[in-house]
Amino acid sequence: VCARAADGLDVADIALVGSPGTGADTAAGLHSEARIWAGRGADDWVEHVPHVSADLFGTTVGFGTDPVSPAFGARVFDAGDGGHSDYFDPGSRSLTNLARIALGETTEVTHA
Repeated sequence: VCARAADGLDVADIALVGSPGTGADTAAGLHSEARIWAGRGADDWVEHVPHVSADLFGTTVGFGTDPVSPAFGARVFDAGDGGHSDYFDPGSRSLTNLARIALGETTEVTHA
């Protein structure tokens, strides 16, 4: 959702959490001045979603490039071992890193 609005947001950082894709091929394709972060838990089922997009009857379907892949170009943070519903669990690595990103403490973020 935030990927659709990325080019109009006046923010320093955007974090994609458990995202199957943004519709953009790369982080630069979001047309944002913000640093783009992405994280996915080791047990998140989204990892198995096909990361493709195709033109079909005049519209694009699919999610495109996997946000945690090197090809996308986001800064990948450690989101822990949890699944898709665990990102905001108190004390989790994902929540700790999301808080660091939100507070601008980006040098403290642990990377995947």
